[in-house]
Amino acid sequence: MNDAEFNALADATLARLEAALEAAADAGAELDYELAPGGVLEIEFDDGTKMVVNRHSVAREIWVAAKAGGFHFRAEDGVWKDTRDGVELFDRLEALMSAQAGQSISLR
Repeated sequence: MNDAEFNALADATLARLEAALEAAADAGAELDYELAPGGVLEIEFDDGTKMVVNRHSVAREIWVAAKAGGFHFRAEDGVWKDTRDGVELFDRLEALMSAQAGQSISLR
């Protein structure tokens, strides 16, 4: 994957995540979020804790910083998978966000 392909896939993924967060908030999830220029998505929960999802262009990965730790995701066949255990990005985010928010959060 070249830089342009990585950036296009990362942009599409972050836009999809932003739309999923909007739908989750509309459904009652207690969170706030902002997608900043450069591909940094900051999510703040009702208790003041934060999660950051961003692209890391050099490694061609999406990185997640959460209360539970740091996670790296690499694209494989158009799907972002955790570099440690292969869990898909949105599956991991749902689990991390639900735990951090103290309520079930669906991103689907």
